[in-house]
Amino acid sequence: MNNTMTRFAAMLALFALALASPFAAAQLQTGSAIWEPDIRKFEESDRAQPPKAGTIVFIGSSSIQKWQDVAADFPAKRVLNRGFGGSRIADSTYYAGRVVVPYKPAMVLLYAGDNDINDGHTAQQVLDDYVAFVTRVRKELPAVPIAFISIKPSPSRVKLLPVMREANEKIRAYAAAHPHLLYIDVASKMLDAKGQPREDLFIEDRLHMNRAGYDLWRGIIAPYLP
Repeated sequence: MNNTMTRFAAMLALFALALASPFAAAQLQTGSAIWEPDIRKFEESDRAQPPKAGTIVFIGSSSIQKWQDVAADFPAKRVLNRGFGGSRIADSTYYAGRVVVPYKPAMVLLYAGDNDINDGHTAQQVLDDYVAFVTRVRKELPAVPIAFISIKPSPSRVKLLPVMREANEKIRAYAAAHPHLLYIDVASKMLDAKGQPREDLFIEDRLHMNRAGYDLWRGIIAPYLP
């Protein structure tokens, strides 16, 4: 069964549970539980080959999930990709206890917020969800550096740029005011001279990045890694 069918089956099961359980209904409302198959695959991989403490963890939505070469792009570092496509910030928070905290990482890099805004969230809601993610991770890893990779401007979501800019600025300001938080600006480098998203950085869907996009990210992110 492929990932799409597995997620569909999970959603049907959760809908049935929601009819009988207030807790299940709340879980269904968040949407987080539909990623359970992805998270279980991560856990299976961890059991087969336990990550070493001090790994650098990348977590978030499809821009992380599709960065399949992330470990090869930082060969001098121990890097773990824990992205799951289509997710929002709250989903990474929901699963942080299973795919962030257990690794005792040297650093956590979060990319999310893109889908949140596309789903109608305001910049303030994105900030609030980011703070919730930080709070969840810091509960058990109080000193771990957490870097937020800025929400990228993509040609297919150009109408959302004002909200994305506002959300990025709110998170940048919050990170600057708190210890061990970093804001990594990839967004400004992904705009052309007219302030529009660079088409050359994206695949045909104009939402997800091509190799050139990830090469750009690699160069920007590398100096921040411990």
